[in-house]
Amino acid sequence: MIRLGLLLSSLLLLAGCSKPDGVPYYHTPDFTPIWTADQNRIDTLHTVFPFRLVDQFGDTITERTVGNTVYLANFFFTACPSICPKMMETVRVVYDRYRGNPAVQFLSHSVTPERDSVRVLQNYAHRKGISGHQWHLVTGKRKSINTVARLSYFVEKEQGFLADSAQFLHTENLILVDHQGHIRGLYNGTLAVEADRIIHDIDLLLKERNR
Repeated sequence: MIRLGLLLSSLLLLAGCSKPDGVPYYHTPDFTPIWTADQNRIDTLHTVFPFRLVDQFGDTITERTVGNTVYLANFFFTACPSICPKMMETVRVVYDRYRGNPAVQFLSHSVTPERDSVRVLQNYAHRKGISGHQWHLVTGKRKSINTVARLSYFVEKEQGFLADSAQFLHTENLILVDHQGHIRGLYNGTLAVEADRIIHDIDLLLKERNR
């Protein structure tokens, strides 16, 4: 009986230490998770700022384009020889899972907009087999890209900027945003295993969206 009591106590302790069900919210650049189902509190949490960029089709892309969808955001450049190929392959795995589902979108922001014109992005998309209007490779003014990175997705200096904060390098982070514009996930895009975790979280957020 004593052993059984100790076993039950251990199980209860482990259960108390486990993560809550669902997907957390992120409100600050340190990405401290917030677990809540209180809509009043959710309404006070950080949301992605309005933006206006252009994708590989020359279409204007704003926050309304991805409104009421779950979307995965990242930062890359077409000539990147190092982390971008790995990161974009992770995005591709997730993209292939939801290809044809308009409730899931993808935003890949070029951090070298002076080089990555619409035509360059078109050619890149063709080489990578990115078709349709579900995965947007977006470009714009450098200031706009930097502002989106910092203010909307919490890309801080140590994650993606040079010491003078003027030139954006790139970050391996993938950021998941829900249908209300809240940040709900942060992942290392260079790790292929992260694709499974992203897919798991997207499925949960789609359930939230459809309630």
